[in-house]
Amino acid sequence: MWVLFAFIARFIEGTATLFDKRIIDKLYPNPSGYAFWLGILGIFSLVFLPFGFYLPSASILAPALVAGACFVFGMFLYFHGLSRSHASTVAVLLGALLPMATLVWSRMLLGISLEIFQWIAFILLLGGGTILFFSEPHQLRWRIFILIIGAAVLIGLSNTIAKQIYLETNFATGFILIKFGGIIMALIFLLIPSLGEQIMQRPKNPAKTRLGYLANRAYAGAGSALLQYAIALGIPSLVDASFNVQLAVVLIGGWIFLKEQVQGWKLFWRITAIIIIGLGIFWLGIGQYLRVTTPNAARPITWGVTFSEKFAKQLGLDWKEAYRAILSDLGVKHIRLIAYWDDLEAKRGQFDFSDLDYQMDQAHSHGTNVILVVGQRVPRWPECHFPDWSMNLAQPERDAAFLDYMTAVLNHYRNHPALMYWQIENEPYLTFGICPLVDVILIDEEIALTKNKDPGHKILITDSGELGRWYWAAEQGDLFGTTLYRRVHNQIFGFIDYHVPPEFFRLKEKVTRIFIHDFTKRFIVIELATEPWLKRQLYETTPQEQFAYFDFPFFQDTIRYAKLTGFDEFYLWGVEWWYWLKINQGHPEFWNFAKTLF
Repeated sequence: MWVLFAFIARFIEGTATLFDKRIIDKLYPNPSGYAFWLGILGIFSLVFLPFGFYLPSASILAPALVAGACFVFGMFLYFHGLSRSHASTVAVLLGALLPMATLVWSRMLLGISLEIFQWIAFILLLGGGTILFFSEPHQLRWRIFILIIGAAVLIGLSNTIAKQIYLETNFATGFILIKFGGIIMALIFLLIPSLGEQIMQRPKNPAKTRLGYLANRAYAGAGSALLQYAIALGIPSLVDASFNVQLAVVLIGGWIFLKEQVQGWKLFWRITAIIIIGLGIFWLGIGQYLRVTTPNAARPITWGVTFSEKFAKQLGLDWKEAYRAILSDLGVKHIRLIAYWDDLEAKRGQFDFSDLDYQMDQAHSHGTNVILVVGQRVPRWPECHFPDWSMNLAQPERDAAFLDYMTAVLNHYRNHPALMYWQIENEPYLTFGICPLVDVILIDEEIALTKNKDPGHKILITDSGELGRWYWAAEQGDLFGTTLYRRVHNQIFGFIDYHVPPEFFRLKEKVTRIFIHDFTKRFIVIELATEPWLKRQLYETTPQEQFAYFDFPFFQDTIRYAKLTGFDEFYLWGVEWWYWLKINQGHPEFWNFAKTLF
């Protein structure tokens, strides 16, 4: 709810700013008096007395009063800037400077260090504010800039202290004390002779001004209370990020209601500045959200592996021995197995399920759940595994033969007790490997066939983590599986490291869920790369070549990285390689470390 409170508060404050500007310009051109009454009207915070107020110790009382005083003095400077320029200019300039001031105060007072994403936001916000600053007429630039930077420094300090107050006491106590700090600052204004004279100046239309001012202050006070409550409940940086709503209200309202005339290059630079500031606020908000929602690395995680009989043979292993070791020695309870068309139907119409039966039966005897991959495109190079006899068929006939093969596999394993999910194809929407072009209609037919033959098991559809769009695959499957590779080899660019933070995958998941309108569907990592990706196949290279690009520390770091992505189910890619290193190369460290996961 604090998010809703923050956005409502920003709308209220944006419209209140427009009323402030109109009153200051037309009826009461006295920013000092306006700030004075803003502070004095903090007395109405006493309506929160019945909601748990108590008089705290001096360690809370003093900072709370300082926070309120800083806020009113900051608004004093803000109103003086407002009286000298467009409402939209002043508001947007404050929006650019305030988040920066808050970050600096947070570092100084709360020990919060700037992270990379905060520095990027800082630069964007500073750039937008600078553009706005230089878009103003020369004679107003420095005066407005000094006033608003002062306002930003003081209001940022107030917000930083306020958050600490709310952490140490309840909302009613903190809110009332902060507002009384504002009352004290207003009274100090009155004691300064030059300010006192300004404050006591009568407005042009006393009755109309007084009524309008009080109504707008009551309106703005509701927004202020909501905003403070959002800060108390939620994340201050994200509450500040909602300032773009207020900016939009002020900008649009300034053009429509205040008839602010902005044209030509000035209009261009102002729009450019607002876009840059909006990007900075968005970047800060998203980055802060992802940082504070970092998953607990100690949470329960399901670990599994992908096993390929074909790849184990290519490494020169006794594949049955390797497979039993995976189930018994590693203790794997979740495994992805592969139905290769060229193995199961080497001759057309003649099926040999014996090897895959062995894998399924062994899994059942060890209490291991199986994801069974079936399709033309399945794991391991060359990705598509067509039987030789099918290559001479015309495309329609080969598709028909393939669907017959799928039907045989579905009928054979749909009642097997080890079967947990069907995976239809492997990254079907990614162009990779020695495969024909993606046939979306055929994929739809495969999914429909599977649902018809075996409605009791869910269907998994997968896509590339870094290159895939996710949308189609996530929408079609009962659950979705992504790959996760950190270091790959490309024939054109050579070795590539994907320098993306783990938060990238969490953000991509949330965006995908918005597009598919499904916030409960299961998302898993079906292929976490824990073996090297080289120019040649692993069975064509030496351990020295392999470790140059994927050594044991990188293996460990990949597991650490995976935990930070927020997923809670991972299928590791490379278990055959670990076993080969352990049995044939004298490197058991990969196998032994993986054992600790299972």
